[in-house]
Amino acid sequence: MSDAQHLLFELGCEELPPASLLKLSHALLEGIKLGLTEAELSFGACIAYATPRRLAVLIKDLASAQVDKSIEKRGPAVKAAFNDEGEPTKACQGFARSCGTTVDQLKRIQTEKGEWLAFTQEIKGQASDQLIPDIIRKSIHQLPIAKRMRWGASTVEFVRPVHWAVLIYGTTVINTEILGLTTSNISYGHRFHAPEAITITAPESYEAALLAQGKVIPSFEQRMQIIRDAANSAATAVGGIAHIDEDLLAEIAALNEFPVPITGNFDTRYLALPAEVLITTMQINQKYFPVKNADGELLAHFITFSNIESKNPLSIQQGNERVVMPRLADAEFFWNQDRKLRLEERTEQLNSIIFQKKLGSLADKSKRVAKLAEFIAQSINIDPDPAIRAAKLAKTDLVTHMVEEFGSLQGLMGRYYATADGESAEVAQAIEEQYYPKGAGSTTAMSSTGQVLSIAEKIDTLTGIFSAGLIPSGDKDPYALRRAALGALRTIIENKLNINLIDCVDFALNQFTHEFDLDKTRELVIPFIFERHKGYCLDHGFTADEFEAVFAILPTHPYDFQRRLQAVQSFRNLAEAESLAAANKRISNILRKSDNNPAEIIGKLIEPAEIALLASAEQAEQDVAPLLADKDYQAALNRLAGLRAEVDRFFDEVMVMCEDLDLRANRLALLTKLSKLFLQIADISKLQS
Repeated sequence: MSDAQHLLFELGCEELPPASLLKLSHALLEGIKLGLTEAELSFGACIAYATPRRLAVLIKDLASAQVDKSIEKRGPAVKAAFNDEGEPTKACQGFARSCGTTVDQLKRIQTEKGEWLAFTQEIKGQASDQLIPDIIRKSIHQLPIAKRMRWGASTVEFVRPVHWAVLIYGTTVINTEILGLTTSNISYGHRFHAPEAITITAPESYEAALLAQGKVIPSFEQRMQIIRDAANSAATAVGGIAHIDEDLLAEIAALNEFPVPITGNFDTRYLALPAEVLITTMQINQKYFPVKNADGELLAHFITFSNIESKNPLSIQQGNERVVMPRLADAEFFWNQDRKLRLEERTEQLNSIIFQKKLGSLADKSKRVAKLAEFIAQSINIDPDPAIRAAKLAKTDLVTHMVEEFGSLQGLMGRYYATADGESAEVAQAIEEQYYPKGAGSTTAMSSTGQVLSIAEKIDTLTGIFSAGLIPSGDKDPYALRRAALGALRTIIENKLNINLIDCVDFALNQFTHEFDLDKTRELVIPFIFERHKGYCLDHGFTADEFEAVFAILPTHPYDFQRRLQAVQSFRNLAEAESLAAANKRISNILRKSDNNPAEIIGKLIEPAEIALLASAEQAEQDVAPLLADKDYQAALNRLAGLRAEVDRFFDEVMVMCEDLDLRANRLALLTKLSKLFLQIADISKLQS
């Protein structure tokens, strides 16, 4: 587009919250794009920039103005616009006034419904530079800022105090007021290296100007890559490999406008601590990247990043080493102190920690989980003793010094301390795995005992909190019940466990001793779990109607539910599927409207089509019985698909609701038999064509 030019907007601030930086940057970009789209301004590629001290957006090839438009307004019908003498009526005159014209300037248009008055209004498009300020102000106002602040005597509010605003279209500054600032083409560089003003001559020169004159890398993605490459190079220089956590990488990029790597060292004696303790200390407390060797073992080095290019990097290195040493010494002290007391000796302390006031202490929860774990283990024919033992010790690491200091290490430290106490590997691993899966994409528990404990822990929490009346609503879910339900489902499904989840819910509910409506709670918990199951299935490529087809028969075993779901998905790809789904809908409607549906066929059927269908159905019933026993639902549905011809013929040739009541009953019984054949697997009538 010949009249299109680039647009740049930059907002300079005090250091923005690193956890919010990317979210704010993306929201600002999307808000401006939406505003331009709603204003019907065409534009090309868009780039968001974000550093600790600035949010910026570059819009390429933005049209200089809206396209001129012709809008045709239709008025009254001609026969209603003029009286018998040909004089304009009030309706005609009112329409002309609303168009800002006279009656003689109105035109007539012919339609299928007759002749009408009309007026074509030419609307000239507004210039972009007139529209852009309001679009940007609206985008800033709608940013997802949890708590806005004021500064000085100003009444302006933003996440942090603002100091400058750049707004350029092509080479022209758009002068306007944004957050109390007058926009210009003046930006500022690095707070320490280049605090002087930088003139931005054109939007496309923004990135290069900030880097060359301001010692600032405005692209968040570029800084992340620079940090990643620099960390890897620094680790290689000391004979190791950088342990790069992606969240920490993003946080460091949000803290630095010009990241410079610094390699530090610590006393090798701390390597005797669990590696996760050192990694947590370095990553969470210090924002350091740990260094490992080729075998994955930690080395006594770390990599940090400075926001300045120091003339004396050794002093920065030594400063970081002095800071991390006391933290490592604390971790060493916690490790040594905690092991002086066995986990079993800490169980009494759990009595003093309230899990939830209606549900009692952590000790009470541990006892419930142990019983539920025993029930689950027995239901899948594994030794329940390790699960009972692991449940008894599962929460004891919460009262250790290490977990009190590093809450994210709960479970993990329990495994280390259990191993140090001489507990079996199965019990120790289960203590850690009780919290698995830790996130949407993370792994479930790997050990059998860990799987049992993980499920028991989550079901106890889920049912307990529901029984206490603390049901999640909207975005509020303080006990992470959605995550607990999904975690239990994933553990069962992904490890192919033959567990009746509804029985687990019932067992858990029956353990609570406080006053609550058990039946009502059950009616709330089970649908809540199925909702999470539905979300899981939709995320894994199944459709809503496929889920509903299986849900209709309420399978109680999540893994069995999944196998049925896979069979239904495969079935719908068969040539016979659409016809059989429609037939099952028809059968369902007929049976629902009938007052009496006999279960058995008494007497004879008379039509060849119904006799043939009965024979085919009886043969199919025999054929699918062993397949259902083996839970080979896909093969069973494939076999039932062979009934299509007889089913189609039946509905073409037979009237079910005939006047002969005995014959009608037999035909209804035949349809009942046919329906039950499919309902052993799923209700395929739910499938949409």
